[in-house]
Amino acid sequence: MITKAPGGNAGLIARDLSVLWHPCTQMHDHESLPPVPVASAEGAWLTDFDGRRYFDGISSWWTCLFGHRHPAIVEAIGAQLGRLDHVLLAGFSHEPAVALAERLLAMAPPGLSRVFYADNGSSAVEVALKMSVHAWRNRGQKRSRFVALTGGYHGETLGALSVTDLGLYREPYRPLLVEPLWANSPDAYQAEPGESAAQVAARRLDELDALLGRHAGEVAAVIVEPLVQCAGGMRMHHPDWLAGLRRLCDRHEVHLIADEIAVGFGRTGTLFACEQAAITPDFLCLSKGITGGFLPLAAVLTTATVYEAFYDHWRSGKAFLHSHSYTGNPIACAAALASCALFDDGTVLARIDALGRQLGAALEPLRGHPNVADVRRTGLIAAVEVVADAGSRRPFPPQERRGRRLHAHALAHGVLLRPLGDVVYFMPPYCSTEAEIDAMVAVAAGGIETMVA
Repeated sequence: MITKAPGGNAGLIARDLSVLWHPCTQMHDHESLPPVPVASAEGAWLTDFDGRRYFDGISSWWTCLFGHRHPAIVEAIGAQLGRLDHVLLAGFSHEPAVALAERLLAMAPPGLSRVFYADNGSSAVEVALKMSVHAWRNRGQKRSRFVALTGGYHGETLGALSVTDLGLYREPYRPLLVEPLWANSPDAYQAEPGESAAQVAARRLDELDALLGRHAGEVAAVIVEPLVQCAGGMRMHHPDWLAGLRRLCDRHEVHLIADEIAVGFGRTGTLFACEQAAITPDFLCLSKGITGGFLPLAAVLTTATVYEAFYDHWRSGKAFLHSHSYTGNPIACAAALASCALFDDGTVLARIDALGRQLGAALEPLRGHPNVADVRRTGLIAAVEVVADAGSRRPFPPQERRGRRLHAHALAHGVLLRPLGDVVYFMPPYCSTEAEIDAMVAVAAGGIETMVA
């Protein structure tokens, strides 16, 4: 394990900035706020080369569900390395890929029966989009349009970006994208005065019903992030909307793609967010936490009906010719199996419930802050909407980059938080303690004062 670097943090930063191009980053920003070098990690904590520790309040982009270097996953990876590193999954098979598919189908909502592996969340969305259109084509229907939600985010490959409604990511590539049909988000934050979250859900369902009716026979699928639209600002909606969406998709005969890449594996308080609406999607996209944050892996779960649309003699030309070199990598599958096994005894979900309630209680005093328009939580995901004026919900000008102030404040106080614009969100690992949750929120509260000063 490398725990030292020539010149400590400063030395590694200098080397980094001479060769690396970081994701989702304007590299010029690193002149004022350099990247944080990480030498090691354990549980919910990251440690730099100079020994400074940081509480990982966002589970390293929502991946490290159980914290860093969980011993059960470390052991599973080591054992798999001693047997098989990699083999192509075209024409070959191996125990970890089969066992993981069996386990995922057993964990998932009933009615899903096939697993297709990919490498990351964006790729999983690409698979689901392509598979939906192709399945309709194989059944003699030319459906090539998708319905996506305003404020939604599904990844940054071209297909996934086509159904993403975040202009910062989307605009530079608009000429390359397929334009979807946009449906209004059922986000309860958009409620009219006196309107409940359930009433928002009902109103948005009526609008979506009309949209699908106007485009009958054109739409292949509706794609959604169940319960929480994460990268779009942690927008949260009522499970009734999700249940109603399933009914609409059945009535209009379109596929439902549930993107649970960020919200799956316990984040919303249930193993999968779809469970809270008692629905089964036609496609369930999983990634991020599937391996506990150790290795890249994604899976698309689908139904027998979709699978059978492709199953035919090779001369029919109906095969799904989509592949990744590392599809179903044995080491990644072994890590995912170990991660999934941690949910077996029910203690993890109970822990998520307890931590979620602790997080909600710690955030409650912020609800009356003159610059806080909303405090919201679903499971162990929470967000604080920081604005210029809470009464009118008037936002700060985006060019002021207030959220960046909080990010710097939190790092200076030993906490990793990365606001989405001016939305301060929390997605801590399941191994966090109540004291760590309280300390994280206290740092965030101080950071909010820095944001609005």
